Amino acid sequence: MTLALIAENAALVWLLMTLLWVVSVLKRDASIVDPWWPVGFLVVTIYTIVRTGFTPAKSLLLVAVTSWAMRLWVHLLIRNWGKAEDPRYTNFRERFGADRYWWFSYFQVFLLQGALILLISAPLQLAGSATAPNPISGYDLLATSVFVVGLVLEVVADGQLRAFRREPQNRGQVLAHGLWSWSRHPNYFGEAVLWWGLFLYVLDQPLGWTMFLSPLLMTFLLVKVSGVAMLDAQLTETKPHYRKYIETTSAFIPRRPKT
Repeated sequence: MTLALIAENAALVWLLMTLLWVVSVLKRDASIVDPWWPVGFLVVTIYTIVRTGFTPAKSLLLVAVTSWAMRLWVHLLIRNWGKAEDPRYTNFRERFGADRYWWFSYFQVFLLQGALILLISAPLQLAGSATAPNPISGYDLLATSVFVVGLVLEVVADGQLRAFRREPQNRGQVLAHGLWSWSRHPNYFGEAVLWWGLFLYVLDQPLGWTMFLSPLLMTFLLVKVSGVAMLDAQLTETKPHYRKYIETTSAFIPRRPKT
């Protein structure tokens, strides 16, 4: 992985985020960035591999990243289609002033997320720039196994939540069965697990272990910033049964529910 390759990836991410920002200004909806977050990682991975050449191990990595990114992209597009701006961004718009948020969001939302994509994708860039012959190693098989476990957890959790929300009688209620009886956020836990799996792909590269900060940062964001902490605070205010759910159910790592 060279400085030139990093700069080229940064330029691609900057272009993607700038185009999304322009659309968001026209639509007055900064939350359009959410479905395109995984696409940024896919763009970086594809460009890195095409730029440096395909190998067996890099092809396996590309399949993993593509399956995660496309699944999440479609899931978020369908979930958000036709809806108003996400309340998180609406609150930011009101806090900073609607008359200036159009340009402020470029830095606070789009460039920030672009920077995070570049940081968190570091192991993908390093593994994706490995030199030939780069055969599939034991680390790659372990990485794929961990990744698949995380992806399955995320897909099943999202499916259970989607089915729960489709039932009119569940409006305002708390999903507390299936994976959601073992964790209040099993989809986020699955997301964290699959990112630790993606990190493992880089362990057969020199100094690959130093990339552990990437999944660590992703896990921190999921637990403390945009995931568990934010949703728990929001749902405690909007759903009367959520406090009881907190008392009986693990926040993140699945555990047997308390009685």
